[in-house]
Amino acid sequence: QVHLVESGGGLVQAGGSLRLSCAASGPTLSRYLMNWFRQAPGKEREFVAKIWWSGAATYYADSVKGRFTVSRDNAKNTVYLQMNSLKPEDTAVYYCNAYYSKDENYWGQGTQVTVST
Repeated sequence: QVHLVESGGGLVQAGGSLRLSCAASGPTLSRYLMNWFRQAPGKEREFVAKIWWSGAATYYADSVKGRFTVSRDNAKNTVYLQMNSLKPEDTAVYYCNAYYSKDENYWGQGTQVTVST
């Protein structure tokens, strides 16, 4: 069982920055793909970014490419999402996800990000 706790959300003006953190605990974290998703009011949950614990490969949704950066600190078992040049359309609840298989797919509780104009 993997336990995930997000933090770092808040209210920021358009053009500003926030850094989200996802603290993970559990066995064999290194085998998990770590994802960030977000869900805006009235919309489906959508993929934002991903990184592998065991490597440096990353991947981003087109909507955040060039503005967001996902990284990890293996010593702290923490994954980060650095969000720059924030836009009002980035407003959403952001979720951390650890995925290995359909039966080993874990979610955090989410953290709210609100970007004002």
